[in-house]
Amino acid sequence: MTPPMTAQEIQTALDTAAARLRGGRTHDAVALLQRTVEQAPKVADAHRLLGLGRKALRDYPGAESALQEAVALDRRNIESLTALADVQVLLGQGEAAERSYRAALALNRRHVPAAVGLGELLQWFGRAAEALQLTTPLVEGSTDGRLLSQHGAALKATGRHEEALAIYQRAAEAAPGPIAEHNVAAVLADLRRHPEAEAAARRALARGLRAPEGYLVLAHALQGQDKLDEAEENYRTAIRLRPDIEAIKDLADLIWTRTADVGAATEMLDGFIAGQPDAATPLMVIRAQVLEHAGRSEASYEALDLAAKRYPADAGLALAASQQAARVRRPAEALVHAEQAVKLAPGDFRALNTLVEAQLAAGQIDKAAAGAVELRRMQPDDQHALALQATAWRLLGDIRYQALYDYDSLVRPYVIDTPEGWPDLSAYLADLAQGLREMHVTRTHPVGQSLRHGSQTNQSLLNAAHPAVKAFTQAVDGPIRRHIEAIGQGGKHPVRMRNRGGYAVAGIWSVRLRPGGFHIDHVHPEGWLSSACYIELPRAVEGEGRQGWIQFGQPGIATEPPLPAEHWVKPEPGMLVLFPSYMWHGTVPFEGEEPRLTVAFDLVPDRPGR
Repeated sequence: MTPPMTAQEIQTALDTAAARLRGGRTHDAVALLQRTVEQAPKVADAHRLLGLGRKALRDYPGAESALQEAVALDRRNIESLTALADVQVLLGQGEAAERSYRAALALNRRHVPAAVGLGELLQWFGRAAEALQLTTPLVEGSTDGRLLSQHGAALKATGRHEEALAIYQRAAEAAPGPIAEHNVAAVLADLRRHPEAEAAARRALARGLRAPEGYLVLAHALQGQDKLDEAEENYRTAIRLRPDIEAIKDLADLIWTRTADVGAATEMLDGFIAGQPDAATPLMVIRAQVLEHAGRSEASYEALDLAAKRYPADAGLALAASQQAARVRRPAEALVHAEQAVKLAPGDFRALNTLVEAQLAAGQIDKAAAGAVELRRMQPDDQHALALQATAWRLLGDIRYQALYDYDSLVRPYVIDTPEGWPDLSAYLADLAQGLREMHVTRTHPVGQSLRHGSQTNQSLLNAAHPAVKAFTQAVDGPIRRHIEAIGQGGKHPVRMRNRGGYAVAGIWSVRLRPGGFHIDHVHPEGWLSSACYIELPRAVEGEGRQGWIQFGQPGIATEPPLPAEHWVKPEPGMLVLFPSYMWHGTVPFEGEEPRLTVAFDLVPDRPGR
């Protein structure tokens, strides 16, 4: 019988095992620790080290068992609790991992490994605001690269991109490396600071980053500068490394917008779908979207309907099939697909959103109104949910609709100001038109946007080099501020209750519609106030039929009965129209030979303290 180990022998074994773990001799360390726990089963540190060793060997169930024993023997060991939580994450035991992380933080709320681990987990759960609250007290003065990166990710996920950039830059200074540079590049691309994003992405690749995400961010940065050949090359490189859905989608969109050749875009997608038929359902949705934007709506629905029936457990296919069925006026089929999506993904916001749309298309107005209330409860500031609620109220004759669609007070035209450096507005508009025309380099409209038969700029107007384009925000600042003051603050109205007197630009772009072009009726889900600013207009706007005018009130989804537009604004060069982002709006198609050139942007309320 082997005599029990003495305290000195136990400590020597633990020290030796720890050294072997640090030196990469993991199998030797685990063997020694296994003998140690057999002879000294009440030593918590032996179980903790054994758990770490098994984790390194990717024996996650064994690691969890050892770490559970370590925690049972010493419930106040923060390292054991944190290590247990890390392993539970790897095993997909999210709720158990959260409990373990929180138990560790109850011992020390400033324990960085537990805070970072919990922050990453919360963000994976879609609870970025909680992750941000958790890491905020820890980042001041910190040089911990992982903590700073997690805090930056939480800022980014909550829409605070400028702050995320500053934190990511601190992380890159504290722990230089390809991942840190990639994070900087990604948030710069989100901010549409494309030249800087390109430089950061190239630094990440030069430092050894070979993940497809690095080439994807570089492709986005290049496309945002209209370097389309290089962008396409980097999309293809990213896809060669791993056929990532986002990269394939972006490549298909680039092929479509550059060529207006639906066959070229769908042929590329067909190749990937054929190569991975049981894992390609998102690509089937993307292919159908391309067909829809090419004007082949029936073919789009037929493909989605067939795919949804072939893969009845795929919620994404059911969602897309429902939405397209409604577009082609098949309300009963839209309802069947939407109900299937909700069954597959109960509690999912997108699924419920699609069901409400299908109910409106099928004339189930009371059910749609009830569903819209739930959508508003889930995401109070989502403008599409608000648009659905308003549509249901209009169909029901509910007086509350009039307050939401109060065109007289909420939709207002303004003449933009003449920026410094131009003698008058006409001179400025002429220069602005020239600068914008140079930015329209694609042949047709992108997938997923409201315009049809025209082009949209890739570059952000906020970072444009052309002096007139650069001055645009100065030209519209005065009208925006006058509008914010005019609409008022406070109360329960969804526009006024968010009005804090300031604003931030959430996105800005230019659209050039060809004759026959238009915007389908739509809303801007992530905005607060939206806009249309007219730079050049076709002569058709002066003719009959309100050609080229902006219209409001006609839903961009099917309803039973159908609802017509209620309000129109005749555009004029230099006019800026501001309106709530939840209002259905579109453009009446126009004829003739001249294009229609506009700038549009979304505004969100400025945060307190800025």
